Amino acid sequence: MARAEFLVGACCMFLALSNAVHGIGVNWGSITSHPVSPTIVVRMLKDNGINKVKLFDADSWTVSALAGSHMDVILGIPNDQLERMADSYKNARNWVKENVTKYLYDGGVDIRYVAVGNEPFLKSYNGSHLKTTVPALQNIQKALDEAGHGDKIKATVPNNADVYESASNKPSDAVFRSDIRGIMTAMVKFLHDNKAPFMVNIYPFLSLYLNPDFPFDFAFCDDAGKPIYDKGTQYTNVFDANYDTLVWALKKAGVPDLKIIVGEVGWPTDGDKNANVKLAKRFYDGFFKKMAANKGTPLRPGHLDVYLFGLLDEDKKSIEPGLFERHWGIFQYDGQPKFAMDFTGKGQDKMPVAAKGVQYLPAQWCLLNKNIKNLSAVGAEVSYACSLSDCSSLVYGATCNNLDSYGNISYAFNMYFQMQDQDVESCNFNSMAEIVTRNISKGSCLFPVQIVSAGERLSLALGASVLTGLISLFSLL
Repeated sequence: MARAEFLVGACCMFLALSNAVHGIGVNWGSITSHPVSPTIVVRMLKDNGINKVKLFDADSWTVSALAGSHMDVILGIPNDQLERMADSYKNARNWVKENVTKYLYDGGVDIRYVAVGNEPFLKSYNGSHLKTTVPALQNIQKALDEAGHGDKIKATVPNNADVYESASNKPSDAVFRSDIRGIMTAMVKFLHDNKAPFMVNIYPFLSLYLNPDFPFDFAFCDDAGKPIYDKGTQYTNVFDANYDTLVWALKKAGVPDLKIIVGEVGWPTDGDKNANVKLAKRFYDGFFKKMAANKGTPLRPGHLDVYLFGLLDEDKKSIEPGLFERHWGIFQYDGQPKFAMDFTGKGQDKMPVAAKGVQYLPAQWCLLNKNIKNLSAVGAEVSYACSLSDCSSLVYGATCNNLDSYGNISYAFNMYFQMQDQDVESCNFNSMAEIVTRNISKGSCLFPVQIVSAGERLSLALGASVLTGLISLFSLL
């Protein structure tokens, strides 16, 4: 009987593993007006066989939800905390105690890495993190070691691919960027000495977005791109070429065998002419197939560690790099999947499992009142609405690009209305708007109904608990 139970258990374990995403994790961001409850997100991850997750902070509610999930977790330290970690080892030690040690109990959180900063050497930061990043990294790793976690948990720095460069655009000519070469050399040697990985974010979409002359098919991993050759090595896609550019830069910095983790890679689905579901599916289909083949890149054959960016759309992300920034998710803002895919790379597409238990606000929308004839003031109202919400789907090439003037105005009004939790007063707009119960979504252009924020649900639950306690107290008086 015991043998039969073992065989049944082993069979179930095999079935679970067969659905797992081998070598692939996801980035779980939270720059959103209405976050999905962390417990719901963790269940969604497990339902889709995703067992590796990277966070951008160490929010206690989110990290606590990962306890007992058996997922590999990367915690993040935001850039605005780098100076504190660099200036004081005590601060780093306290951070590790409060955000790492706290969760390392039996059945707790399986923390594997601490990401110190996020792309801190971006040129757009004008050098503001140059003096603090490496000292912060060193202090965090020292604190991990001192706490007895250093053998299992390593500190690293997620870097944008712009930290290395090649004058000829060939991988073999790569070096670390001239203005930060000394810092990068010191950092990679520290990582090597501590058996920690180098983390890099690679975005084929951005190669296409930033360069109108970039060969279109070379952005995808389906071997449709015209090959380029470098010292006898053939490249058919920009991901492999970019990855191996880093390999060459590491070699020239004296750490040729340093482990690499791809911290972010993905394709957005809105906000630009090349950001759409069709191209995102093409990218992911090719990328998952590549991962399943386990061939790696020409210079680093074999297994790759990769984290997709991202899990959910984030409606409050900065749009300075581009309006597509709010649409990187493989799931929509509410945890609904966008398109069919196969994480295993076998080509057996199916819709990912949606988030379960998400609660929505009432099915109502704020639209332009069609009886309004004088629209002279509408421009200012639309600008106001978009400045405090998300109108990125209205731009050229985006999903709502083909709306008429009524649709455009209504879209802006509704986005503001939804992000304000459908507050009646937020649907006024100089008396030009009205609340209706008809959905005018059309095709891929979604007029969303916002979800009940996870934070709001928690507040309501706490409020109800306090109220219950007060009632019980008064009943005793």
